[in-house]
Amino acid sequence: MGEMPPPPALSRMRRIATWPQTLRVAGGHALSRLSDLVVPPLCHGCHEPMTGHNTLCAICWGGIDFIRAPLCDRLGIPMPFDTGGPMVSAAAVADPPVFDRARAVAHHTGTMRTLIHDLKFHDRDDLVRLLSGWLVETGHELHRDADVIVPVPLGRLRLIKRRFNQAALLARAISGRTGIPYDPLSLVRTRRTTSQVGLTRLQRADNVRGAFAVPPTRRGRIEDRKVLLVDDVMTTGATAAACAKALRNAGAERIDVLTLALVTNQVLVPI
Repeated sequence: MGEMPPPPALSRMRRIATWPQTLRVAGGHALSRLSDLVVPPLCHGCHEPMTGHNTLCAICWGGIDFIRAPLCDRLGIPMPFDTGGPMVSAAAVADPPVFDRARAVAHHTGTMRTLIHDLKFHDRDDLVRLLSGWLVETGHELHRDADVIVPVPLGRLRLIKRRFNQAALLARAISGRTGIPYDPLSLVRTRRTTSQVGLTRLQRADNVRGAFAVPPTRRGRIEDRKVLLVDDVMTTGATAAACAKALRNAGAERIDVLTLALVTNQVLVPI
């Protein structure tokens, strides 16, 4: 014999019990539709209408030159062929970097360059969710072993003028996605530096040399820790190297660097 159906009264009780969940789901859909009316979903790149938030249209997506394997294990720069195991580029062999590994989401061209520029100079903090998702995916090898996430600090005057540090926004979002502690206070700038834009490779290195430090009161948060250093763009590697030196002097066990973009028309200088 088959299983007897539940009594009508029990069926009604079960339906009533599911009403709160049904109402929450329906309410969520209604709020989502209302939100879309107030703030329509647009492409983050060209602002064309989209069916969902935090995404790009096909054209803007095609304008991103993502960096994929094979890569130099130390500098994260593309390699011409895959040997089937970890590879180190000639640049990393000739001048080993202060940091242990570096990874970047894409080349600093096209759509990625536009997105970073909008984040830094046009107050586009709505981009953080999309960009941090890419960083988490790209840096899975790095954050898998990280103990703490530290952003590259912004100079005080520049922070006052811009009102936020884009590296800090990205680092905090990565922390929220991975659960790794976020520490924006253990790496500071010790002196004012000029903008790196337009400087040569050697000028960039001189500009930031000795410009970062770990305060003595924060040393215990860095010593013997694996640090994930986050920034928006790596051009020559001078800023990352200067930060890594300061973290290494404070006793960091490992320092990996994760950025949104890599300028690959220059040779990284891991000074």
